[in-house]
Amino acid sequence: MQLKKNLELMNKNSTAVYDESKIKTLSSLEHIRLRSGMYIGRLGDGSSPDDGIYILLKELIDNAVDEYIMGHGKKIEIAVSKEIGSVRDYGRGIPLGKVIDCVSIINTGAKYNDDVFQFSVGLNGVGTKAVNALSSHFKVISYRDGEFFEAVFQRGKLKSKNKGKSKEADGTYVEFTPDNEIFSEYKFNYEYIEQRLWNYAYLNSGLRLYLGDQKFESKNGLFDLLQNEVGENTVYNIAYYKGKQLEFAFTHTGSYGESYFSFVNGQHTSDGGTHLSAFREGILKGINEYFKKNYNGIDVREGISGAIAIKLKNPIFESQTKNKLGNTEIRSWIVQEVKSGVVDFLHKNIEAAKALENKIVQNEKLRTELNAVKKEAKEAAKRIEIKIPNLRDCKYHLPDGKDGEHSTIFLTEGQSAGGSIISARDVYTQAIFTLRGKCLNVFGRNKTAIYQNEELYNMMMALGIEDNAENLRYNRIVLATDADVDGFHIRNLLLTYFLNYFEEIVVAGHVYILETPLFRVRNKKETKYCYSEKEKDLAVKSIRDPEVTRFKGLGEISPNEFGQFIGKDMRLVEVNVKSIKTIPETLQFYMGKNTPERRDYIMENLR
Repeated sequence: MQLKKNLELMNKNSTAVYDESKIKTLSSLEHIRLRSGMYIGRLGDGSSPDDGIYILLKELIDNAVDEYIMGHGKKIEIAVSKEIGSVRDYGRGIPLGKVIDCVSIINTGAKYNDDVFQFSVGLNGVGTKAVNALSSHFKVISYRDGEFFEAVFQRGKLKSKNKGKSKEADGTYVEFTPDNEIFSEYKFNYEYIEQRLWNYAYLNSGLRLYLGDQKFESKNGLFDLLQNEVGENTVYNIAYYKGKQLEFAFTHTGSYGESYFSFVNGQHTSDGGTHLSAFREGILKGINEYFKKNYNGIDVREGISGAIAIKLKNPIFESQTKNKLGNTEIRSWIVQEVKSGVVDFLHKNIEAAKALENKIVQNEKLRTELNAVKKEAKEAAKRIEIKIPNLRDCKYHLPDGKDGEHSTIFLTEGQSAGGSIISARDVYTQAIFTLRGKCLNVFGRNKTAIYQNEELYNMMMALGIEDNAENLRYNRIVLATDADVDGFHIRNLLLTYFLNYFEEIVVAGHVYILETPLFRVRNKKETKYCYSEKEKDLAVKSIRDPEVTRFKGLGEISPNEFGQFIGKDMRLVEVNVKSIKTIPETLQFYMGKNTPERRDYIMENLR
């Protein structure tokens, strides 16, 4: 009887609330605040380079870089404190009568005018407005022809304005404080900002950027980028080409796989796109034309490291955050120009051409040897089971478009941890691959080690990356190990596996570490989960008569509890590579046969 009354009440409420009074019209800035993810992607707390606070800073720098691209202002000054970020350029300055409109009204700006901005990197009239809307404090000053105009906003609403004479050089100054109502707790990581500023410098030869006293400048563009990334780990001198709309550089290293840095109008397209595909194709065609051979693309590209930057008037990106380019009409001219540039480089650099040919021949030989091992591994796998052992798959995968964007595979340690995640997971987007324990340390081993080890082979097949990292089946690979010594060791073994064989997957930002709570503090009325000793101590003080539980492993967390730790509030730490040239050295130190050196380091730093 009570259930019937409740259903009647719910039905009455659900039909009564929908009328004219419930229809709302939001201002553009209100919409940005309500749907911030549409404009800047994730919010985050500053622990990832893709977090919102860095996107806000990027949008302001983009505008300053646009001025430089159009030939105005060779210097940009950036400052970041605990809460405030600021950018000062020395370009033309926003026309004084339009300063307020340009920072507060969407679809207002000069980015739509090809005479003023031909290759814009910003959000086409949205970026600065998004910064304004998502800041608790936002100030803009335009200096132009001996005058200035200043406007101050709070959460997108104009609070004050001022104008007058000025002795400052022409340009624009913008400062902002990310709104803690939107971003909660956050902290700027200088390493992420420095990496982004280096990218600006590499892509704009002659531009000087300053972060405090630190200067970022490049004279040789993508050549400098690649040289700084790969260091001395090169087979031959870096090939470099720069045209009107296309710039590229490449070389081969001693690493496995392919590694690329791709950019469109200064935007780092971490997921590549048509320009990167055309670049790869152009390299292959150029090499085959020069050597008058028909080399296999796999053999030509194994161990390659390259960078490409193009300028387009009307770039089409597959998402608002511009990680992947979608223009199809650009393919043919990029292929042709890259091909010509490669042939020209090889004709002018005979020693590099010989070294490249030797590398391709060596790759062919290794592939032939590897194919024999592959065949044996696949036959053994067929005899065991048709399905991949220890994989609980999900419905949607990375190639499935929007449905696959959230596809995640958890690499778990042991059956107990796997059991908790399997029971709590979303079967549509979350897959589980369970490890038996500590896997093989593959540092210093060639790729045949994967095919001679059943567990590593099954993991590679589960991820779909045997033939090409582009075939990756999941957007996120999450290492879910216990927060103890053994768990950390397994995590390092897995990172060695990816960095040794599939470096490009890590560089592209697909590998993460799952953070799970170390403690549960609760009483009969309240429960708090804590990820550190500090959080636990605060929780103990805030809860009356608390019971404290220390989780030693993932398997100790019940499936009912575990669901919230892998749901919408899941805490993930992205595995970042500051520079690929440091990978061999880092792996050698942590995973190589240098136990005395590691022991001495531990003893010196043990607290």
